[in-house]
Amino acid sequence: MKIGFLGLGQMGHAMAKNLVEAGHDVTVWNRSPDKADDLVAAGATRAERPVDAAQGDVVMSMLADDAAVEAVVFGDGGIAGAPALHVGHSTISVDLAERLAASGPYIAAPVFGRPPAAQAGKLFVLAAGDPGLVERCVPLFDTIGQRTFRIGDAPAAANLVKLSGNFMIMAAVEAMAEAMTLAEKGGVDRHMLLEVLTGTLFGAPVYQTYGTILVEDRFRPAGFAAPLGLKDMTLADAAATRYRAPMPLLGIVRDHLRATIAVEGDDVDWAGAALAVRRGAGL
Repeated sequence: MKIGFLGLGQMGHAMAKNLVEAGHDVTVWNRSPDKADDLVAAGATRAERPVDAAQGDVVMSMLADDAAVEAVVFGDGGIAGAPALHVGHSTISVDLAERLAASGPYIAAPVFGRPPAAQAGKLFVLAAGDPGLVERCVPLFDTIGQRTFRIGDAPAAANLVKLSGNFMIMAAVEAMAEAMTLAEKGGVDRHMLLEVLTGTLFGAPVYQTYGTILVEDRFRPAGFAAPLGLKDMTLADAAATRYRAPMPLLGIVRDHLRATIAVEGDDVDWAGAALAVRRGAGL
């Protein structure tokens, strides 16, 4: 397929690389053009403007936030009105997802998975939109991911599921941080606690992956930077306000993310919210 790919951060770069290696005709664009150098060397074409990458079958976007997506779609040189089907992988607000769906052919396909999963083509894809358009993209989703979930006909539904899932990741980090802090204060090694918990009741990948990050204090380099996590929690809060859904735990994890960013800076992983819990206990 003739594909455009917009946004070459850690996730987008890995996804675009897998598409190139799968033999697709890929045109890439990034705000910092040098991020595309190795992809161009591998056979991709570099686009000067987002719209230049949206002249084929599909244009996929993986961008940081609502503002970045709006600029790439509706800004100067944006893809609004271009012939390619827009597939949005970014974690964005429900409101923007609805606006994108009204602007032209569009499906939402946010993903679950950290950069190593993206590199391995093992992401989980949450696809929503017109079933026929989703079906056209299944070969692409099979290239970047290990499973595709079809969420429904409204693209915004996939974004709501993504925000809900990211909230649950942070809730798991919060729960583990509090449990590990309690155990450590009582003289129990954090590694031992994690071994017991993941070997019994909490063997899910989120506890294994983030639990290891927590016990090793492995918060840099960030697989997912804390400011992006704070952005996602803010979007989840906006959705909760829209749908009148109380989410008291969300307020706690947002505050711990804010505190961690204030002390550690913008380059800390979002799992670093655990540091706020430890500091609160004098550790």
